[in-house]
Amino acid sequence: MNAQALRIALVGNPNCGKTALFNLLTGSRQKVANYAGVTVERKEGQLIAPSGRSYRLLDLPGAYSLDAASPDEAITRDVLAGRRDGEAKPDLIVCVVDATNLRLHLRFVLEVARLGRPMVLALNMMDAARRRGIEIDVAGLEKRLGVPVVETVAVRRGGAAALVERIDAMHNAYPAPPAANGDNDLHRQVRGLLEATVRVPAQASRVDEAIDRWALHPVFGLALLGAMMFLMFQAVFAWAQPLMDGIDAGVTALGAWIAGMLPAGSALHSLVQDGIFGGVGTVLVFLPQILILFLFILVLEESGYLPRAAFLLDRLMFKAGLTGRAFIPLLSSFACAIPGIMATRSIADPRDRLTTILVAPLMTCSARLPVYTLLIAAFIPHRTVLDVFNLQGVVLFVLYVAGIASAMAVAFVMKKLRRDKSEHALLMELPAYRVPHVRDVAYGLWQRVKIFLRRVGGIILALTVLLWFLSSFPSPPPGATGPAIDYSLAGMLGHALHHVFAPIGFNWQISVALIPGLAAREVAVSALGTVYAMSGSDTAVATHLGPLIAHQWPLATALSLLAWYVFAPQCMSTLAVIRRETNSWRNVALAAGYLFALAYLASLLTYQIASAFT
Repeated sequence: MNAQALRIALVGNPNCGKTALFNLLTGSRQKVANYAGVTVERKEGQLIAPSGRSYRLLDLPGAYSLDAASPDEAITRDVLAGRRDGEAKPDLIVCVVDATNLRLHLRFVLEVARLGRPMVLALNMMDAARRRGIEIDVAGLEKRLGVPVVETVAVRRGGAAALVERIDAMHNAYPAPPAANGDNDLHRQVRGLLEATVRVPAQASRVDEAIDRWALHPVFGLALLGAMMFLMFQAVFAWAQPLMDGIDAGVTALGAWIAGMLPAGSALHSLVQDGIFGGVGTVLVFLPQILILFLFILVLEESGYLPRAAFLLDRLMFKAGLTGRAFIPLLSSFACAIPGIMATRSIADPRDRLTTILVAPLMTCSARLPVYTLLIAAFIPHRTVLDVFNLQGVVLFVLYVAGIASAMAVAFVMKKLRRDKSEHALLMELPAYRVPHVRDVAYGLWQRVKIFLRRVGGIILALTVLLWFLSSFPSPPPGATGPAIDYSLAGMLGHALHHVFAPIGFNWQISVALIPGLAAREVAVSALGTVYAMSGSDTAVATHLGPLIAHQWPLATALSLLAWYVFAPQCMSTLAVIRRETNSWRNVALAAGYLFALAYLASLLTYQIASAFT
């Protein structure tokens, strides 16, 4: 068999680090597509071993069992069995498991072994297992399973070297597992393997049980979860301000320095000063707040708390028409609705999955955070409540709660409309608690920095430059009065849209900013900065958008815009993912339509009520 043609399939339970291992092995030599006829993602890459041999790696969707209960699991089962059209049967299966939670993962290993295909077991997260004092007899496990067993750490450079060496050393003689012993009780086999090869410190189990008595309590557990969320939003304002001030000062100084080297009054000077630094610079300032939000999410994820939060909220979510399995996709949507919607593939029931997809956009994604913090900082006083809580943080917390409550309400209505009387029990294995590793958290934050900067340097910069162009041309006729932007394409569009949005208190500048905001939410902030800079505002004011809008907008308009962004129609990328995941333009129209209707209604009520009182 030619080593150049060997195909290796990576399989494992969700959250075992399989995709991180795939990324480590293949680097940039990978491509992503969809399996023909379905929306399940297909990842294939190239592994080049130290020997120079090349292998094709396929990252199969995560699965808990080969008795498929979701589209992801069906794809994994069919590819491994050679029943998937257009997919050759893999030459080698690398089964990846979480070494800290073998009780859950070994059952799937035994299922894969029963296929009789050549196989290697990768004990991933071995560094975390050692930190918890877990001892694994690798040689004993290898002997009992009858397949090679290799330790890996997918998040560490070189953490898969032993796996690559093992694969490369036996590239033409991959062993198949021994024939099944006839015992169909997989749980009993798992217990036997654990008793013979794994030692877990009793103290660790007792500590987990003691914590869970409080963390999973139906009253104290919910109170703890609420307190952590509240602390998170307090920190977004309290911790980020010094860093934001530093970035703001740096951006302002850099913009003034570069603009000073360009001819005053020229189009290039206007592009740099009003377009790039007046627009993109206003978004860059909010990076510290986004990172603080993700710091909390990463720590909760690394500690093993998030599955417990899903378990805790299952009953509440079921009453609202969702399942506890929707918690992780909805939590992912706080980062961005796109991975949240893709994460719904783990939900077996198609009606539950569709409901989760349609309400995921109501979770407050990180792209909304620049808009929220801009308006809150400009219009909400910086003072404490009860001498403890930051009022601005309280308002941000309320906005996030409003998004969650709206999602629950929409799911409840959908459940009533479909008259769903079924019950979907949530069965999950809770991982052990662990102290988050600083390196892993730092790596996760660095990934968010790169994503944010790519958006700033990519789509946000491109749309800001486009908006500057639309705000600059055509030029006003000779003898015209008023700002030049009024005669531009953007100005004409804004004044036309103002008739639609005037009842909810939006001026023509906000109306213009909503359009590029459809591509990415945070672009609305840079768009406002560009539009106001092009309106003839002083440069120092244009680069400090908060004081400007606080001076020009009534409070009712700011509150109306906050209400709009609780429900705001999703960005185009999210709508495209809804189309891909549901294979239905009808669902895209439903999502965009109901979100626009809710946003307009909420803003209308907010503006009219606020105007009456202010």
